[in-house]
Amino acid sequence: MSRSQGTQKASPAARRKARSFALQAIYQWHMAGADLAKIEAEFRADNDMSKVDMEYFHEILHGVPRELAALDKLIEPLLDRNTEDMTPVELSILRLATYELIHRIDVPYKVVINEAVELAKSFGATDGHKYVNGVVDKIAQLVRTVEVKPNANNAKPKNVSKKTTKPVFKAPSARIRTKGGKTTESKNTLSIKKS
Repeated sequence: MSRSQGTQKASPAARRKARSFALQAIYQWHMAGADLAKIEAEFRADNDMSKVDMEYFHEILHGVPRELAALDKLIEPLLDRNTEDMTPVELSILRLATYELIHRIDVPYKVVINEAVELAKSFGATDGHKYVNGVVDKIAQLVRTVEVKPNANNAKPKNVSKKTTKPVFKAPSARIRTKGGKTTESKNTLSIKKS
């Protein structure tokens, strides 16, 4: 049973470490073409994995290569260059983030984008995180439309004037006699909020 199906949820720090190790392992697979099981065994042996969400690490490490053609098909139209011209690190980050957006709906899209940017800052080229941010954001808009769209609608545009209430119809005043015998005038004004 994976964590996405169970009731136990891994800590954000354990997930972050799983993503970081998974990125490095995917990069190694991309560069060397080694067997995934062998790469995973090396990572388990060579690194302290005690505080890593191992199920998440395993899922990403095996999921990205398994879904590679579908991931690249989604990523490529959003790029301003061929995948062959990208750095292997940034391409691996885009694949990892795209996999998460498609297959891990338990992770909010904003978290996926933020984690991809942080990975790009740690492992990528100097300004690679800006490129990764733009591409992953576009992917999120495509594959998480239900989640992204409500957040876009809640965003407040800048320089919006406050809505004011203006009287649009003024009824004639009426004389009202109170219990004490005094007569007062009511001021009836119908107001409609401006949209």
